[in-house]
Amino acid sequence: MDLYTALALLLVTAAAFAYLNLRFLKMPTAIGLMVLGLVASLALVALARFEVKPVLDFARLVNRLDFSAIVMQVMLGFLLFAGAIHVDTRRLGQLRWPVSVLALVGTPLSTGLVAGAMYVLLPWLGLPTPFIHCLLFGALISPTDPVAVLSILTKANIPKSLETKIVGESLFNDGVGVVLFVVTLEIAMLGPGDVTLSHALGIFLRETVGGLALGTALGLGTAWLLRSIDNYQVEVLMTLALVAGGTALATRLHTSGPLAMVMAGLLVGHFSRNGGMLSEESQDYVDKFWELIDEVLNALLFVLMGLEVLVLHIPKRTVVAGLVAIAVVLAARLVAVAVPLGLLRIRGTFRTSDHSLTVLTWGGLRGGLSVALALSLPATTPRELLVGITYVIVVFSIIGQGLTIGPLVRWLGLSQPQAEDVKKVD
Repeated sequence: MDLYTALALLLVTAAAFAYLNLRFLKMPTAIGLMVLGLVASLALVALARFEVKPVLDFARLVNRLDFSAIVMQVMLGFLLFAGAIHVDTRRLGQLRWPVSVLALVGTPLSTGLVAGAMYVLLPWLGLPTPFIHCLLFGALISPTDPVAVLSILTKANIPKSLETKIVGESLFNDGVGVVLFVVTLEIAMLGPGDVTLSHALGIFLRETVGGLALGTALGLGTAWLLRSIDNYQVEVLMTLALVAGGTALATRLHTSGPLAMVMAGLLVGHFSRNGGMLSEESQDYVDKFWELIDEVLNALLFVLMGLEVLVLHIPKRTVVAGLVAIAVVLAARLVAVAVPLGLLRIRGTFRTSDHSLTVLTWGGLRGGLSVALALSLPATTPRELLVGITYVIVVFSIIGQGLTIGPLVRWLGLSQPQAEDVKKVD
């Protein structure tokens, strides 16, 4: 089956699932698409046992799709830019300390906690795993997925200040998580004894500082160019070229593409709303274009995640390990949020009664990013085990946490502050 046919089938499947969800299930789009993808996959797995030829052909098609490459090299940059360009940068600027501390302190802390706990618990399940590989798992599962957060959490009617903290953190901590993963993977491949601290630090700085610098240069340059024209077709094309070219350039320079796209999106979004575009028509077209890109890619991503069950082999023992890991990851998330919040409350940045700890912990959704990182692991690592555990956590996160975050917000009484935003608009 050629590439065009594969993409056509994927788009048709995503459109059909989106219709069924909107017409009958009425779940949040990301959750509904993943549920339908999982159900369809399980049904196809059952049919495959009877060797139904069309089902076997479809399974081979899904197996041919490189999920990790599709997400990391194609989708992620566009999705991060689409999310960042719509962020209220003024509000994010006011919350820069909470967002920075949560991303820069919380993610490494969670990585270490998850790694230590899994190193101790996995042997009890008959799955002993070297610590460096547990650290790899901690790095890939600790960052909250911005795609999942943006597509689910922003529709939960939480206060804008808390929403900005969560969305801002998710946009940046995925970059931190990817950098930690890259550094840890290189240590695992070369051997801990062959990697010096300065070498690891150099990789970290190249990825983080290089990614942020590249994103800043691309964002400022594009914003400056947009100010000199007033043609929405060209302006949309320029933003599209920024993401495609910027992601490719980041890969060539060995810097963090996710961090670069977040910075570029924030800057283009900020300057376009503050005199960067000459007409409301251009602004409207650019906003709607990236909203559409966001929705289409989200649909494809979550359908792909559901269909991955067709080709993943997850033994019962791995499922048990995944269920144990759910508790570990949530506990690590709780500590990784509580510590930064404790530091921020000393500065008076967070109020002790605003339920930030509860919402930030339960709203820390994992999604396609974690699955893509796990699938990118080489065969020299316990890839099958880590992929299986990661998939169990992601399914629970998207469906379990995603479906309950709205009721949790309402139960905590946090949906009421939305009225403040209405007053501000008035």
